[in-house]
Amino acid sequence: METPVNSRTANGVATGGAGNLVLILDYGSQYTHLITRRIRQLSVLSLCISGTSTIDAIAKLKPRVVILSGGPHSVHAAGAPSFPDGFIEYAEEYGVFVLGICYGMQLLVQKLGGVVAVGEKQEYGKMEIAVPEGEWGLYGPEAIGGHQTVWMSHGDEAVKLPEGFTVVARSLQGSVAAIQNRSRRFYGLQYHPEVTHSTQGMETLRHFLLDVCGVNADWKMQDVLEEEIKVIKDKVGPDEHVICALSGGVDSTVAATLVHKAIGDRLHCVFVDNGLLRYKERDRVMSTFQSDLHLPVTCIDASEQFLSKLKGVKDPEMKRKIIGREFICIFDDFAQEQEEKLGKRPTFLVQGTLYPDVIESCPPPGSGMTHSHTIKSHHNVGGLPKEMKLKLIEPLKLLFKDEVRKMGSILNVPESFLKRHPFPGPGLAVRVLGDVTEGNALEILRQVDEIFIQSIKEAGLYDSIWQAFAVFLPVQSVGVQGDQRTHSHVVVLRAITSEDGMTADWYYFDHKFLVDVVRKICNNVRGVNRVCQDITSKPPATVEWE
Repeated sequence: METPVNSRTANGVATGGAGNLVLILDYGSQYTHLITRRIRQLSVLSLCISGTSTIDAIAKLKPRVVILSGGPHSVHAAGAPSFPDGFIEYAEEYGVFVLGICYGMQLLVQKLGGVVAVGEKQEYGKMEIAVPEGEWGLYGPEAIGGHQTVWMSHGDEAVKLPEGFTVVARSLQGSVAAIQNRSRRFYGLQYHPEVTHSTQGMETLRHFLLDVCGVNADWKMQDVLEEEIKVIKDKVGPDEHVICALSGGVDSTVAATLVHKAIGDRLHCVFVDNGLLRYKERDRVMSTFQSDLHLPVTCIDASEQFLSKLKGVKDPEMKRKIIGREFICIFDDFAQEQEEKLGKRPTFLVQGTLYPDVIESCPPPGSGMTHSHTIKSHHNVGGLPKEMKLKLIEPLKLLFKDEVRKMGSILNVPESFLKRHPFPGPGLAVRVLGDVTEGNALEILRQVDEIFIQSIKEAGLYDSIWQAFAVFLPVQSVGVQGDQRTHSHVVVLRAITSEDGMTADWYYFDHKFLVDVVRKICNNVRGVNRVCQDITSKPPATVEWE
């Protein structure tokens, strides 16, 4: 095993907080990303990597604390994921604090010689736990001797603890809810402190990280910005040039502004009209780039190229990969043109990949799955061709959307731009279900989407909604318009609230607002006679339909 080093980057991306990192080993829980978010809300850097990562991969990041996440597995199941051999020895040798949550606690108990068995009574949902009087540690003085409401999700339970461990909380049914071995710095929670249903969960995490582990709450976006600029300058040689793919969204714009600050005019931005943009998106975005952001941008109309490749394609994964491949072909051609113009070929491509993109494009640990089994391949993560000639720069790939907006604010990106709703890289291709070139689906969707979004803005609701858009369904329904029977298209309206795009709830519109929007759509968009509303949260659904 390699000796840990004071790394200030993870996978070539600045992280800040060297030696002060909370590292989460992911075992597949739907809440794992929430642990990352909650810890960052405490101004502490947290990163999430696969629970089956090598010991060297863990050691290189030099974590102060390692959290073993929950997961859908049983520790008894064949092939159940586990931390690498030597992890316990590494943690004790370097004084790393370890906290197991749910499955992570059971894994810790089993690996240290305790016993985990199927519980006599399974515990799911809100439960009460009691924190008896006892030694200080996982819980602070204000929690000891009281009760808490927590969120449980387990069928197995710890029935015999490893030597040296004590129970510091139990459910009212008598199951072990929290354990600790202070001398070895090992701790465990059977419930999920990261979800809002655990009413004192954030305080438990704060106390554990800051008071027990001695982590410093000093992770600031300004520091991340300054370090990222250094990383970019180190990665890009003094004479090298960089291409940035601008989509008109917040992510790519902040990424471009950041890289421009680092290397100046050696950045060459390109905006590609792939034929999958929203209503008048090209004109609006180019105007913003020139008047507000002052970025040098070349606009390329490649709509015919993209749509011809997508003709007849219905599979959403295939659509994403085709779009990713065509983007790269265009960027390679643009690099060639820049070489002829500058006398030097650009060698890097900047993309606004975010942390949720990375998480959703990776298969869950212990699943034995490959990228073909992921939630979805983002065109700038799982959709890139292996033979791509340009090397990637992804300065935002460890940040969530709200953190990107904070960085954009520091970089003086206009607030009106930072508040724009997210728009998927593959554009309307993932909002027209099926073949995007069939009939006039794209034009119908553009008109419906424009009416929906403008209505939201006129109602003063835009900033209260994380994302809103329309979806075109590959079905037709019977209707009556103008006293005549119609057989026309069906569209769906979706609006969500979220903190980071990883989980979301549907937005509750006023009834009158919906009535007005539906009337506008059916009266103004030829070919639509039915409008539905998507009221599904994430999970179980994703934000986009494809």
